[in-house]
Amino acid sequence: MYEVTKFFHLAAGVVWLGGMSTLIWAVRPAAMALLEPPVRIPLLTKIMARFFAVVGLCIALLLATGSLMLAGVDMAIAPKGWHAMLGMGLLMCLIFAHLFFVPFRRLQRANALSDWPAAAQQLKQIHSLVLTNFALGWLAVAAVVIWR
Repeated sequence: MYEVTKFFHLAAGVVWLGGMSTLIWAVRPAAMALLEPPVRIPLLTKIMARFFAVVGLCIALLLATGSLMLAGVDMAIAPKGWHAMLGMGLLMCLIFAHLFFVPFRRLQRANALSDWPAAAQQLKQIHSLVLTNFALGWLAVAAVVIWR
């Protein structure tokens, strides 16, 4: 049972990190290079709405599977990497919650009003938060794999 739980935990992490990779290195740069704000901003808003729904499911799965895996462990003797992964993972969840409920909601409003400068400002903030979560995600992976 532990292996199945771990599989779903890893799968949720891979989907979240992979989605951030796609947004950071493929979708955003291509949209910035090819599309004007009246086309780019609604497209990015729609892409993020769909991706953020998936991230919400991934977070629920990560929290559930992580809790199951840690439930039977004495954290006083658990590897330090586990503690680091737990802390960074919870921080990532908080950053995502802020990203979703503050700048993303503002982006949706600005997009609906065709206020491209305001929308662009929110996209910049979202980008920096996604970069932060991307770095934290890889640090968490490194911690759990390397720090025993």
